[in-house]
Amino acid sequence: MAWCLRRKRRAALYPHGDGAIVPPFLQPPEVVFRMANIESQKKRNRQNEAARLRNRAMRSELKTRSRNAVEVAESGDATAADAALRDAQQRIDMAVSKGLLHKNTAARRKSRLAKQVTKTLG
Repeated sequence: MAWCLRRKRRAALYPHGDGAIVPPFLQPPEVVFRMANIESQKKRNRQNEAARLRNRAMRSELKTRSRNAVEVAESGDATAADAALRDAQQRIDMAVSKGLLHKNTAARRKSRLAKQVTKTLG
């Protein structure tokens, strides 16, 4: 009987959708959004949100260009693969100039991409 009461008490403390008992440190945190009172902080928040969206779009484009270069190389067209590789490398360089990537990270990505495209072409 005592174990049943303990289980009910624990279930009340750690409610979970399927009835499982989940400790608090495994539960997702409750996110509380607070609005800034200071004008400069409101502006900073707007700028940060715009930069986040811009960076997310550019990161997505980098992945797409890299994937396209590999896919073109897999199709076997060497000239198109070379053009796609150059385009991807230019976008990576642009990300460095915009501060999205560190120059060493960009060099590593370009090197790995070129190696992968060359290997795929045979």
